[in-house]
Amino acid sequence: MTPRLLASLVATSLVLGACGGPRLPKLSPEQICHIGAYRLTDGRVMDVAPAEGQDLRWRLEDGQTGRLDAGHNWASTRGWTDKPDGKTVSFGGCDEGRLTFAVGDGEPVEGHKVRLITRDVTFASGGLQLAGRLTLPEGDGPVPVVVEVHGSEKDAATVYNWSQRMLPAQGVGVFVYDKRGTGASEGKYTQDFNLLAGDAAQAVIAARRTAGARAGRVGLEGSSQGGWVAPLAATRTPVDFVIVGYGLADTPLAENRDEALQDLEAAGYTDPATRAKALEVIAATEAVVVSRFRSGYDGLDRVRRRYGKEKWFSSVKGEFTGELLKYPNFALRIVGPMRDVGTSWTYDSVATLQRLEAPVLWVLAENDTSAPPAVTRARLLGLAAQGNPITVLQFPRTDHGIIEFETDEDGERIQTRYADGYFRSVRDFARDGRLTPPYGSGAVLTPGYSPAPLSAPVVESSQVPAVDPGVLPPPPRPERPDPLPPAVTPPPAAPRPETPQPEAPTGADASPTPGD
Repeated sequence: MTPRLLASLVATSLVLGACGGPRLPKLSPEQICHIGAYRLTDGRVMDVAPAEGQDLRWRLEDGQTGRLDAGHNWASTRGWTDKPDGKTVSFGGCDEGRLTFAVGDGEPVEGHKVRLITRDVTFASGGLQLAGRLTLPEGDGPVPVVVEVHGSEKDAATVYNWSQRMLPAQGVGVFVYDKRGTGASEGKYTQDFNLLAGDAAQAVIAARRTAGARAGRVGLEGSSQGGWVAPLAATRTPVDFVIVGYGLADTPLAENRDEALQDLEAAGYTDPATRAKALEVIAATEAVVVSRFRSGYDGLDRVRRRYGKEKWFSSVKGEFTGELLKYPNFALRIVGPMRDVGTSWTYDSVATLQRLEAPVLWVLAENDTSAPPAVTRARLLGLAAQGNPITVLQFPRTDHGIIEFETDEDGERIQTRYADGYFRSVRDFARDGRLTPPYGSGAVLTPGYSPAPLSAPVVESSQVPAVDPGVLPPPPRPERPDPLPPAVTPPPAAPRPETPQPEAPTGADASPTPGD
């Protein structure tokens, strides 16, 4: 094999294995002791979590966040940028559990670690032993418990998931677990939703057993890829609620398609003829992926010959389409099966959602470029109109992770913070099974919403009439809901940024690094 071909094969291997291996924090024992949830003297809760390398990340319950630079005395940078934000955190000794949070020249605020109850357990699923952790607020009475369902990351949730401290500090228990093949859990990493849903269902059972008499309402929260897994798990064991953050009510293949079309439009190719050609290209790459890299190469060669020299061709990217087009078929045949993790490419969750009886909160990022929400929004509102107990909450000007952003002069998104109200909505729904607005700029789309036919343009949040700010219970579920059409044609998508996405609030996505 020539050096050039070998280099191509190695590059392909790296691309197709983009999830990477599990990360471990490189913190000293003194730094590790700073990790925790702190109650500030003004009543707010701040969590300090491991980030990349020796850095830490702080988060406030209102969504403000920054990275704490270990090399610069824990000076903070704004959101996920490298720009100082004028905030600093000073820590006391490990035996003190204390910090001081300073904003510019303002009066520093003291904070002390919140005392929580933590129980590490193992539980069986599919012949494997998985590592879990239950964290509860202090006390003896029952509390709601959220079982956190992974996205596609390989990081250990018991290490990097920060909701396991933030929510218990606000009275809601959390059960996290290292999914199979990650952290301290046995097995091989997979993105097979059937297997992952089985693990999540067993995690619910383990959470109830471990919490014992303290288990009140118990439910699932899944973000990003976990948005496919959590509802499916809820059909396998009783739960009191399901929360989905920035997930899709469509197939993983549709996610690739919609992202690829976004890329095409961001490059300036918006005419219907080019779009139709791009859809041919996308379909050809999908055929290869769905076959687990065993077939579909004739179709791939055909679109390469037909469109490979057209200017728009290299602008079609998506989750995997652009990468497959870069490399020769022989490399894809060899490396593809090695890197295949069993992703359930054709799984569509609509039928699952129709079966759910537990109330569902679905939180959307209106400008999500990793999981374009238009089709999902239309489907969810259609299901809600049929009486399925689904509440849709959408945050404007947010991207994947419910992350607010600004746009620089080059059109790139600068990610600054989580949307105010997002964390509170998760807490309230876990506690009460309903929302009590307002939640910052978030708009509850479901109540009083009369959706047009699903083939019609999707109503944007700015066009939805204001809702009563009182308590909004989920709509009643009829005995026999009408069937929902399985697909819709998405409207033109927003441009996709070049910058990597930040971590998901529950450590839940593949592309981000959940710790930072």
